[in-house]
Amino acid sequence: MGDPVPDSKTPAMAAFGLVVLGLVIAAIQGLSHGSIVGGIVAGAGAIPACFGMWKGIQQETQGTLAISVGAVLLSHAVGAVLIVLRVVHWLH
Repeated sequence: MGDPVPDSKTPAMAAFGLVVLGLVIAAIQGLSHGSIVGGIVAGAGAIPACFGMWKGIQQETQGTLAISVGAVLLSHAVGAVLIVLRVVHWLH
């Protein structure tokens, strides 16, 4: 199960990259107004982060697992905030 392969944090870094890309997209449209597309891109960061969690569990490494869990939480939080801000902007 836990082979001594060094842990890979690449999926978590890809997730953080998607979160940053979502924030950049939202910043282009006006960060305080949010962005549906930016929220979707940021939320999509959960996909590679979940793969990183799986890798961390398979390799039995706490570092990879912890960073990946943080990436999942951050991507969901940023994605949700960007989408909610846009919806609130529409209703305002």
